[in-house]
Amino acid sequence: MTHVDKLAAFSFLASLSFSGANGRWAIAGLLTILFAGAARWLRGVTTAGALAGAVSCFILYLGGGPGAFAALVTVFILTWTTTRLGYQRKQKLGIAERREGRNAIQVLANLGVAAACAALFFFNPGKAALLMALAAALSEAAADTVSSEVGQAFGQKARMITSWKSVPAGIDGAVSLTGTLAGIATAAIVSSVCALGGLVPWRWLPISAGAGVLGMIVDSFLGAWLERRRLLNNDSVNFLSTLVAAVASFWLT
Repeated sequence: MTHVDKLAAFSFLASLSFSGANGRWAIAGLLTILFAGAARWLRGVTTAGALAGAVSCFILYLGGGPGAFAALVTVFILTWTTTRLGYQRKQKLGIAERREGRNAIQVLANLGVAAACAALFFFNPGKAALLMALAAALSEAAADTVSSEVGQAFGQKARMITSWKSVPAGIDGAVSLTGTLAGIATAAIVSSVCALGGLVPWRWLPISAGAGVLGMIVDSFLGAWLERRRLLNNDSVNFLSTLVAAVASFWLT
């Protein structure tokens, strides 16, 4: 049995734990309710956003087991916390997130690819590369949000990624050293949680984190090239960036 097969078997068995398949569905339902309720109570999402998050959470647990749920919670904590950093400064710049939280489209734009990978693995438990794609997609979703929020809150200088000219913080395609470093650290944290949860082996952690960082960079380029020209909106850019991260990690696995 190869290392990939062992990983797939381990993850599939983990997802079947807790009194078998029936227990797995019950735990998925319970954790989904708790997660969605907490996210709504903290105003991280709107009511519709909570429902979209609940669907994503349920699928992630069924396909990826406890490890995927732990990674999802990590993504939420990191993004919720950094969204509120320097909130007054962001309000003055007109780039602050809405206080009521993210809506359903925003949630699905960030979690849709990871949930799709989990669903595919649920029906194809021998495809361990799908778990790598799941981990990379979650890593990118967190890294992109954290890099933007930290850069807007603390970054004194921002530059357009395509021309490297100085631009105001919050402009589509703008990057800062502070935000970029925060994004890299975030991708490493989420990927490490995935490794601890058995989704990816530790020796493959650089692939998951690296793919997440790649997606974060692609997000900035798409923002500069297409979003600024209104050919894509922010939700489309976020979705495509997580897709790039997932495909890259899947191909490299």
